[in-house]
Amino acid sequence: MTLCADLRHVIYALSDALDLVGVDDVAHGKRVGIMAAECARVGGYSDEEVSFLFDLGMLHDIGVSSTRTHSHLVETFDWEGSQVHCEVGYALLRGFSPLQPMALPVRFHHTRWEKLVRLDVPPEIKRQANLVYLVDRVDAFSAGHYADNSLLLFTDEIRSKIAEHVGSYFSPELVELFLTASRTEAFWLMLEPRSIQACLNDMQAKSRNYPASTGDLKRLAAIFARIVDAKSPFTAEHSVGVARLARFLAERLGIDAGNCDMLEIAGLLHDLGKLRVPDEILEKPGKLDPNERKIINTHSYETFQILRNIGGFEDIARWAAYHHEEPDGSGYPFHLKADAMPPEARILRVADIFQAMVQLRPYRSGLSDAEVGAFMRELSDAGRVDANIVATLLADLPAARRAACPNCADLLEEAGVAVA
Repeated sequence: MTLCADLRHVIYALSDALDLVGVDDVAHGKRVGIMAAECARVGGYSDEEVSFLFDLGMLHDIGVSSTRTHSHLVETFDWEGSQVHCEVGYALLRGFSPLQPMALPVRFHHTRWEKLVRLDVPPEIKRQANLVYLVDRVDAFSAGHYADNSLLLFTDEIRSKIAEHVGSYFSPELVELFLTASRTEAFWLMLEPRSIQACLNDMQAKSRNYPASTGDLKRLAAIFARIVDAKSPFTAEHSVGVARLARFLAERLGIDAGNCDMLEIAGLLHDLGKLRVPDEILEKPGKLDPNERKIINTHSYETFQILRNIGGFEDIARWAAYHHEEPDGSGYPFHLKADAMPPEARILRVADIFQAMVQLRPYRSGLSDAEVGAFMRELSDAGRVDANIVATLLADLPAARRAACPNCADLLEEAGVAVA
C-alpha cells in the first residue's frame, strides 16, 4: 500500500497534539495563529506571510511537552527558563526543510524586543518572532476569561497591559498594529471555539496542497515522537524504539513494504495523546491510583482523535490507537477482540510492551533477555498478546533488543545486568 497524504494537512492535525499539553485548555496555538494572522492581515502583509504567521502561531510551542512548562506559559508573563522551549523548538525544526523557515522565529519568540533588535537576525525574522511573542502574551492574559465567556469585558485591560511593554518586550510598530487590529469585537470573538474551527477551515481551504513523500511523513512523525518522548525522563526514546521494533517484526512477519512504512509512522505517533497527561502522573514511580489510571487510559483515544483527521492516515490512526487493546476485549479504549485487530496493531502492541520492558528507566533497570523472554511468554500464554508475534520476537531476541533500544545492551552491561 502506498501512503498518500498532504503535508500541510498532516501538520495542521498534528498541531492538535501540541495543544493537548494545555490539558484543560487545548487551543493556545490555534489562538496565537489566528491573532498573528489577523494582525498581519490588518497590517497589509502579503497573503503568503499571513498564512505563514498563522502556521507559525500554531507551531510556535513545538518545543513544549511538559504540562508544567505550559502552565508557566499561560500563567506567567515572563520567567527564568522561558528560552528553553524556544531552543528545543528551533532544534526540531531547523533540519526539516518544509518547516525550516519557522526555526529562527520559534527560537526568538520569547526574546524581548530591546534585545532582539540588536541581534544579527533578518528584519522579517525579528518581526515574525516578536509578533508571535506579543499575541502569545495576549493569550496568556486572556486565559482566565475563556471558560466563563467574560473576555470581552477585559479587552481594554489586556490591550493596556501590552501597551505597557512597548519598546521593551515588543516592537512599537507591532504594538500599534495589535492595538489597531484588536479594537474590534470580532478580533476577540474569533478566539471562541466555534470561530477557531471556522478559521482553521478557512486557512486550510486557502492553502496550497503539498503532496508529501513517505520520507517527509516519517521525518515529521519523528519530530513529534521526540516531543512526546521528551515529556518525561521515564519515556525518553520510547516512541522511536517502538517504531523501529514494530518495523523489525513486521518485516519478519511478511508485512508488505508500504504497510511497514505506515506501521513505522504509527509507532512514532502512537503515544501522541500522552501530551495531555499531567507530568506528575507520567513521572509517578509507584502504582497509579484508579483516577490516575483512568487519565492515563485516555491517551490512546486522544491519539486516535488527532490521527483520524488526516487524509491517508486512516489505517495509521487505527493501528496507533489499538496498541493497548487485548485479544479478549479487556484492553482500552475500544475493548476490541482479536478478530477486530489488524496484524499491524497486534505487532505494535507487542513492540510497545517489549520496548518498555528493556528500556532503562530512572526508577529501574531494563530487563535482561532471560527476564523479558519469560515476561513475554507469560503474556502470550495468558492470551494477552499475539503468540505468533511473540514467537517471532523471541526467535532473535538480541536483534529485537537492538531495534527497540540500540543503546540498551551497553547501558545494561555498565549497570552490571546480564542481557543473555
